[in-house]
Amino acid sequence: MTPNDFRLIALGLPDAEEGSHMGAADFRVGGRIFATLASQNEGYGNLMLTPGQQSAFVEELPEIFLPIKGGWGRMGATHIRLAKANEDVLTGALRVAWQLRIDKNKKSGPKKSAAPRRNGKKRITKK
Repeated sequence: MTPNDFRLIALGLPDAEEGSHMGAADFRVGGRIFATLASQNEGYGNLMLTPGQQSAFVEELPEIFLPIKGGWGRMGATHIRLAKANEDVLTGALRVAWQLRIDKNKKSGPKKSAAPRRNGKKRITKK
């Protein structure tokens, strides 16, 4: 699979949109990220999973999945080796990350956008 395959599959999920975070393509549902291509230059796509989901993926297919290094990885952020994944594995993994984001969005509500300022510039709002 390729970064373009990752993009097409991610965008094929209901209500998924492509955005950009720190210069890398990300994929969102309800305004929140469920996957990115931040590591595509290293041959990875990234999935936002729970630590339990990550553990199950890594245990079942360690040649395809690995935790992202550091704190993000300890929280469930997971690399998928695109060259070793097939369409079924990639589609399934993206669907799991997408569904997790849908479930979290239901609990927390939709993401609030930045409120406009009087001068027309956007202001960042905190939760």
